[in-house]
Order: sequence, then C-alpha cells, then structure tokens
Amino acid sequence: MKAAPALLEVEHLTMRFGGLVAVNDLGFTARRGEITALIGPNGAGKTTVFNCITGFYKPTEGRIAVVHGEARMWDELEPLTRRGDRKVVHSTGALFLLERMPDYLVSRQAKVARTFQNIRLFSGMTVLENLLVAQHAPLMRASGFSLFGILGLGGYARAERAALEKARHWLDLTGLIDRADEPAGALPYGAQRRLEIARSMCTDPVLLCLDEPAAGLNPRESAALNELILSIRDRHDTSVLLIEHDMSVVMEISDHVIVLDYGVKIADGSPVAVRNDQKVIAAYLGVADDEVEAAEAEVGL
Repeated sequence: MKAAPALLEVEHLTMRFGGLVAVNDLGFTARRGEITALIGPNGAGKTTVFNCITGFYKPTEGRIAVVHGEARMWDELEPLTRRGDRKVVHSTGALFLLERMPDYLVSRQAKVARTFQNIRLFSGMTVLENLLVAQHAPLMRASGFSLFGILGLGGYARAERAALEKARHWLDLTGLIDRADEPAGALPYGAQRRLEIARSMCTDPVLLCLDEPAAGLNPRESAALNELILSIRDRHDTSVLLIEHDMSVVMEISDHVIVLDYGVKIADGSPVAVRNDQKVIAAYLGVADDEVEAAEAEVGL
C-alpha cells in the first residue's frame, strides 16, 4: 500500500537550553490522514518538540515544514529555504517553514493547532464563548475592523452565523451542546479536555497537536477521547500529532509512533513494531538493553 503524502517534515531538530540538549538531531515525518504519536519516558523532550513545531520555541537548529494542498509543493522546500522566506503560496497549495514563524502565524497561516498538558481554557467565559474566541481573527476580518461588527452589518452577519454554526457542530460532537451557556471553568475535568480540543478544531487546522489529552481521564473518558480523535482524523481531514503516556490510547488509535529518550529518537514505526522494540522497552523500564529480559521477568511482563 502506497504511503500517504507527507504533511509535516521535521529535519535535524535540535533544541539547547544553555548546556542542556533537550532534543538532539531529531527527524520524523507525519503523514496526511494519520495519527502520529510521539512517546517516551518523562523528560524525553516530547513537549519541547511540540513547542518548536507550534512556534513557542525557536529551535537551535533544524527545519520544520508543513505543506497544504498538492504534494508537489514539497519541490519548493529547498528553494524556499535558500531564499530565507517563511512560506510560498500557489493556487495548488502552500509550504510553510515553521521554525521561521511566531506562534500566532503557525496557528493562523500554517493551520497548526495545539492543546496543552495543563488545560488553558478561558474559565470565566461560557463554553460557547470559548469556541467563538477561537474564531476571532476571521470575525474581525469580516467586520472590516469597524462598526460593521458592532452593528452586525454586511458580511459580518454571515461570518457570525457561520462561526456559531461551527461552534454548535463541535459542541454536538464533543457532547457539550447542553452546557453551551455554562462557564468553562465549571465543567468536569474530562469535559474541559474535550472543550479544549473543540476550541482548537474551530481554527480549521490541517494538523492538530495534542499534548497528553488523556491525562487524568478515567477509562470511560479515555474511550470517548479515542472516538473523538479518530473522528477528527476520519471526518474532518485533519492529521493528528499526539503526545501521550497512556499506552492503551497510543496503541489503539495511532498509525505511526516515534519514541524519544533523552531527546534522541530510538524508534520509529508502526505501533506493533514499537511495542516490541527492545530499546523502547529498556527506556520505559529504565534499564540497559541487555537487561530487558531480566527486568520484564521481575515485574511480571
């Protein structure tokens, strides 16, 4: 079976904080229509990679590229790099170099959205208002940055209806439609997780980066989360890049798994191949490769 076209290419990514190398010469590909999981023990550098991809950190070295539209846009990668520009846009697609873009442009132009390990909702706003805030930029453009927005005239009225419709769609999909007028901070923890994903999806991303979305969820909530993520991939033409410690989530929904240990990639492949990789097992058990069998026997694996 032919592999899907690449959506995200990470090449030679290195991130140093003083003398600490958090990520070292990392490379991987996330493909269209796939769920790619980035896993590893605590301190492996996973969130640092997310911060580089989404523009919160400027990497010390490396190239991070995203393509929209036709796969032949990848032919523009080397010329764009040499020119020192951030992006190239054609009628058939666009190419973005994320390491050259601030976080707001990564989200607005490159269409890469993210959630956070620690939930970051506007807790004093209602559930619905959180989803409308995510659509602030197109609403402001439709208002002409003028009285059209205040008075609800012209194209702004249409844009406002479209924003409400999109918000209702995600409220329905995440099971929050009956709580639309409640403060986001009053929602149970699992519902807040779903709301954060819904808010990210209101920006129409091509790539959704989820930082430990199953953290703190019970088994029933984790199962519902799996269904939501699979729906995002299958029904909304959005690829997913996932950091997760819950291996039941990773192995059940991922198409592709990358494993980091101390900032270095130690495995890259299918969930089955990664699960049986001796280097991966050793990293998670905290032992040397040649001690895996003894450690597995000791803990009953």
